[in-house]
Amino acid sequence: MHEFRMPSLGADMEAGTLVEWMIKPGDEVKRGQAVAVVETQKGAIEVEIWESGTVERLVVEPGTKVPVGELLALLRAAGEPVAPQVEILPPPAPAPVSKVPSPAVPEGRQRISPSARKLAEELGVDITAVQPSEAGGVISRADVERAAQAAQAEKAPAPPQEAVTGDWRRQMRKAIAAAMSRSKREIPHYYLGADINVTRVTNWLAEENTKRSVAERLLPVIPMMKAVALALREAPEMNGFWVDGAFRASEAVHLGMAIAMRGGGLVAPAIHDADRKSLDQLMADLRDLITRVRGGRLRSSEMADPTVTLTNLGEQGVEQVFGVIYPPQVAIVGLGKITGRPRAENGTVVVRKVITATLAADHRVSDGHRGALFLAALGRLLQEPEKLR
Repeated sequence: MHEFRMPSLGADMEAGTLVEWMIKPGDEVKRGQAVAVVETQKGAIEVEIWESGTVERLVVEPGTKVPVGELLALLRAAGEPVAPQVEILPPPAPAPVSKVPSPAVPEGRQRISPSARKLAEELGVDITAVQPSEAGGVISRADVERAAQAAQAEKAPAPPQEAVTGDWRRQMRKAIAAAMSRSKREIPHYYLGADINVTRVTNWLAEENTKRSVAERLLPVIPMMKAVALALREAPEMNGFWVDGAFRASEAVHLGMAIAMRGGGLVAPAIHDADRKSLDQLMADLRDLITRVRGGRLRSSEMADPTVTLTNLGEQGVEQVFGVIYPPQVAIVGLGKITGRPRAENGTVVVRKVITATLAADHRVSDGHRGALFLAALGRLLQEPEKLR
């Protein structure tokens, strides 16, 4: 029997709210299939399952806030017999709180989890007035939280939409602050930067785009994404995760692209296997990601899989960006604005198109020498744009 648990969709996530099940008991599911929608500080995300089989039981109902790692559903593998019915804590469901306190139940008969009793004391909730999610069930923390929310809702008018939006932004900034504070506290960053001559690749791109319709044209960042992904093959210490006190290199290059959200905030979902994709496929993937980020329709694998992050602030006029590593990743690459700069070549001064590429990396995994090799590989690859196709 496989256990499907609430996944971590980022270092700043402690819990998520199950919004919707996309499956039901008895359904056959395949690895990678989206089976649920989970709301986090960064929006609604479609969660995929990583085992194939038959849905045995849904343990949690929509509307429940679930900590990372908690059981969501049980899955029966192919050929596995149906599991015997066992008692599982009933999934919480919205239950109205009676305005008239219910008669007290003798202590020996009232079933309340210790953490729920403590939470009720902290929130000032009358535990005898709280109804469990199911008749005869155990009163859980979720039941107490709903009772407290219901009582509060009766006392206070609904806030205006502006207040709701503002609270959402504050929650997102709080989550980002927690992740970035952890990063700076736990990761010994080192920083490198290099000016790269991108005249050849930008000229090649301009010529290539003249052969295409407007809808098919490539953005300047696309060949740079491919070059970053290929350079990571030569510097594998930048591509992977720091987990349980050790570095785990990733064979795949899943490039996390930092994308601004509508209304504020930032996410960095993954473009999978970026080193193996053509420029046209990278363009299609990036366009699709941006559309779904703005529409709040990301998938869990896109949030959990990035092996390294790329942030591009050139379009905002920034010439240099030194990022903060997003744990458990061990590096972040930054690209600035393409500018015309004077360069000395063969005894004369010429103007070339130049971009500043930066690297912030984890000193526990690599050092400045290896970081410099990565930037050198990136610069070399951008001198041969026809090989990036």
